[in-house]
Amino acid sequence: MSVGRPLPHDAARLHVTGQARYVDDIPTPANCLHLAFGLSDTARGVITHADLSDVRQSPGVVDVLTAIDLPHANDVSPSVHDEPLLAQGEVFYHGQPIFLVVATTHLAARKAARKAKITIDPRPAILTIDEAMEADSRFEGGPVIWSRGNAADAIETAPHTLSGSFEMGGQEHFYLEGQAALAIPQEAGDMLVHSSTQHPTEIQHKVAEALGVPMHGIRVETRRMGGGFGGKESQGNALAVACAVAALRTGRPCKMRYDRDDDMVITGKRHDFRITYRAGVDDEGRVLGLEVTQLARCGWSQDLSLPVADRAMLHADNAYHLPAVKIESHRLKTNTASATAFRGFGGPQGVLGIERILDHIAAARGLDPVQVRRANFYRDGQTTHYGQTIEGFHVPAMTDALLARADYAARRAGVDRFNAENPVLKKGLAYSPVKFGISFTLTHLNQAGALVHVYADGSIRMNHGGTEMGQGLFLKVAQVAARSFGVPIEAVRITATDTAKVPNTSATAASSGSDLNGMAVQEACLTIRDRMAEHIAGLWQCGTKDISFEDGMLHGPNGKTISFADAAASAYEARVSLSATGFYKTPGINWDRAKGQGRPFLYFAHGVALTEVIIDTLTGENRILRTDILHDAGSSLNPAIDIGQVEGGYVQGAGWLTTEELVWDDKGRLRTHAPSTYKIPACSDRPRVFNVDLWDQPNLENTVFRSKAVGEPPLMLGISAWLALADAVSACGDGYHDLNAPATAEEILDAIERVRAG
Repeated sequence: MSVGRPLPHDAARLHVTGQARYVDDIPTPANCLHLAFGLSDTARGVITHADLSDVRQSPGVVDVLTAIDLPHANDVSPSVHDEPLLAQGEVFYHGQPIFLVVATTHLAARKAARKAKITIDPRPAILTIDEAMEADSRFEGGPVIWSRGNAADAIETAPHTLSGSFEMGGQEHFYLEGQAALAIPQEAGDMLVHSSTQHPTEIQHKVAEALGVPMHGIRVETRRMGGGFGGKESQGNALAVACAVAALRTGRPCKMRYDRDDDMVITGKRHDFRITYRAGVDDEGRVLGLEVTQLARCGWSQDLSLPVADRAMLHADNAYHLPAVKIESHRLKTNTASATAFRGFGGPQGVLGIERILDHIAAARGLDPVQVRRANFYRDGQTTHYGQTIEGFHVPAMTDALLARADYAARRAGVDRFNAENPVLKKGLAYSPVKFGISFTLTHLNQAGALVHVYADGSIRMNHGGTEMGQGLFLKVAQVAARSFGVPIEAVRITATDTAKVPNTSATAASSGSDLNGMAVQEACLTIRDRMAEHIAGLWQCGTKDISFEDGMLHGPNGKTISFADAAASAYEARVSLSATGFYKTPGINWDRAKGQGRPFLYFAHGVALTEVIIDTLTGENRILRTDILHDAGSSLNPAIDIGQVEGGYVQGAGWLTTEELVWDDKGRLRTHAPSTYKIPACSDRPRVFNVDLWDQPNLENTVFRSKAVGEPPLMLGISAWLALADAVSACGDGYHDLNAPATAEEILDAIERVRAG
């Protein structure tokens, strides 16, 4: 039984020995050229003069391209064609590509790009949320508003009311492998593109558009990425298009990779938000009415900001029933790099908002934050603010189980005693749940294809539309195939994602990689299995239902057996097709974005976390001491992979809310553009005690072997770390902590002062 086993990652040995091949490791022809962008040093302005003569004369330079040199479309946008590959007369953010250098080496291209003499006449730049609101600079023309009931009346008539506002920062993806692409010209004008991308079909589409050829002339291959986290869903378009254009122009292979500084300056981040709220509650802290305003800084082009902001609205409830609610979303246009997809895709911002609100309610009412959350939990049969019925809601039972095994009551009392006895060090303890919807909210993306071959020796080779970025998707799908054929996992090989094998793929995003591609592969496997069973049943003179596939054998009536390999050889000799495609589309979903109503998700994944921290009130320094997590992965396809995803997601979520601070200056320049100034969590930042278990309940929906997605949901469990820091800050005085995110040492010290000031 391959499914459900904690098998190691299929490329684990290659990863740790350095043999795993990424785009930059692909052997390239001796005449390969290397590319670099020349970037804007101004956040907003008009290009009045561009002298590139020194660039062209720089050693190793073969060609220099500006917008007028591009053969066809000058666009790399994933949405509304508002993002040119190279600036056309104007620049809209610091770091925007203006020209493209083609040189004999990577270093020569980078050096040459810095020799340009470009004059930009500055224009007033809109950099902040406040400036965007004042200028009414936004996408969609106005705020998007969804509501249920009359929130204003419910708040006015509630026994207790409160209001507040807080900021949450963005986040750099900081994938280990930076953005990279390699384009190799083929005969008849075709182009092969190797891209570190989560969305090969989008790369294919944008390259075809840029070269003015049909999509069949472009083949995109992605073997693996060294991390993606959403940052390679659309941000790889520019590199792939640049390489393809240069390769067409020169007739030589062209390669491009960003250095870390350039990567951080050019590419988008997680959207930073400001959330304001007004709530009416009863004596138990139950929310009777709620008004939430979400202000998202989206950057200079639309990218994926609209669906990101939509998902933030969809997750503004998290695990809580809101009987009367109004959610107002502002998608603000600024002269900064366009914010983009990041693990959770707006969901974390929405979840953090409601968790902060419930934290505030507990503090204002003098109640245990856990009890306030229990009072507001959904119950099966209730509906969300967008009209989806809650079914199979595990959070209450998971909460009971987690708090019992983590000894919450005793530890809560212990933290309170510690804080009473220690004037300098303070501890905090906090719980948070997550309910995360699984499916693309753009309904047509909920589809996947697969191609499976069984060879005459019984070995199996397959391809599907999902991409491997270290999350273990390929292994999980291989386990599905092995289970479908009843063979060992070693008999199955998954090849690089390839648009020439499986067309029209969706991005590996929305936590749907295993759900979609696993079902597509299973469909193809079952088609071949049925053909093999029919052939063998004819030989054995029995029904196909009498034949089973187990332990590498086909078993029939009266003890008859044949090995899978021999059965494949026999089928081949009988001219039975041993190749099949598979296709899957998510059933039962519908979504009216304009009305904010429907069933956008097939199901919800759940999780609960309890985190204990300690802070130094003199310096703001802090540590995560212990974290206990119980996460819902349905009937896990691979518990080892899933637990690893939960652990990594938690740490990344905690990093977003603690150490990862993005800082722009008043000129729109990103000042935290390297690991020297931007602090992702290190190994030493993980919880000292880290207890992670899976909630072993099958998915109610008919997913692949009743599993659940596990990529994005656990990131939001990191919110418990931020809440625990807020709890520790609250122990320093009588006021409300009013903590913003990220809770850096400086922010913690500021919050302590606010608490002490009452």
